[in-house]
Amino acid sequence: MNSFRRQLTILLTLLLLVFTSGCWSSKEIEDLSVYVGLGLDVAEESKFEKSINAQGGHYPKNNNFTTTVQIVPRIGPKQATQKSTGASEGQSFLNERLTGDSLFQIFRQFALRRDRPLIGHHLKVIVVSHELTKKYSLEQLLDFILRDNDIRPSSLVLVSHGTAFEALSSIEPGEIPAFYLKGVVGNSYRSNKILPPVSLAKLDGKMQSGASFVLQNVITAEGEHKFSGAEIYKGETKKWIGSFSQIELEGLSWITGEAQEGAVKSYAHPKGHTVTYEIKSTKSKITPIIQGNNISFHVKIESEGQLMEDWSSPEIPSTDKYIQELEVKFADTIKEQIHQVMSKMQNTYRVEVAGFGEQLRIKHPKVWKKVKENWDETFSQIPVTYDVKLNIKDSGSSTD
Repeated sequence: MNSFRRQLTILLTLLLLVFTSGCWSSKEIEDLSVYVGLGLDVAEESKFEKSINAQGGHYPKNNNFTTTVQIVPRIGPKQATQKSTGASEGQSFLNERLTGDSLFQIFRQFALRRDRPLIGHHLKVIVVSHELTKKYSLEQLLDFILRDNDIRPSSLVLVSHGTAFEALSSIEPGEIPAFYLKGVVGNSYRSNKILPPVSLAKLDGKMQSGASFVLQNVITAEGEHKFSGAEIYKGETKKWIGSFSQIELEGLSWITGEAQEGAVKSYAHPKGHTVTYEIKSTKSKITPIIQGNNISFHVKIESEGQLMEDWSSPEIPSTDKYIQELEVKFADTIKEQIHQVMSKMQNTYRVEVAGFGEQLRIKHPKVWKKVKENWDETFSQIPVTYDVKLNIKDSGSSTD
């Protein structure tokens, strides 16, 4: 019995050694180039690439796009004595660019110019230039990224109005643009002008569904960045077809029920003074209405919030009548935002990105099967009505 126990103890010890042996094939992070941002732009070879090519350093390729890889500083004792080539004084990141026609091959080309291989486990943000997606579909551009197990499916996807390289640049000392952009998306709880984050995994699902969709747009000026509106992608082609302005994106958020935070500004009678409503909650219900072969939709929107700003001077007392007048005024402003985005969807771009088709699929699956093949075009002819009701719960901390 004692011999059996000894043998069992030895066996368990050996098994424990196997499972606690660690990753013998792993590499220390100090020996890797960690990139946190990835940009895709219209092809434009850098001076470095042109010089290298002139010296015979080229390889067979087409110049379809330019890739920007944002690398964070090296970690470890060498950081104090070594500085990444190309990084400006005070910068906490390095942007390296290469041009080609295969993203995978471009990543392998970095091994020829860096002593430490790239690692994508910590990729935070992917920025794609909307100009590039006029020519190539997102499905083509992101194919390698979606296949690569090294890249996290939680990586955020944005579209740049200018170049992706500009969106991944910064003049602010110590700032890492990839982290900055990721942080701004987190402010969606403060404004309905910011789309809910679209990760690589969510984008893959949208593309696989065949439905049209929108992505958050980022613009750059004077080295600073701002989220402004959204870019529209056609479900059939996965290519860029147009844009929503900030106001139109607000209208979209009311339809989808994502306007949970933010502000609505209007101008009240009799002097047209500024008044501002803070959104505290929103409920939106899209109802498909089927009558024979005819389809229509009704959107019912309800919101609660508070009056946060009133420029009437002298201040108008917050009587029930005055509050009710403001509720109607704010509701009219929201209806105008909805009208603008509906006009863009049905008349300008003839595309549906607000979830009407999804509600039709859920509530009337037989009808959906008949119209889903050409849904964007069909939707452009469908009547949509909407009703908006606001409830101002209080007037902040002001007193009459």
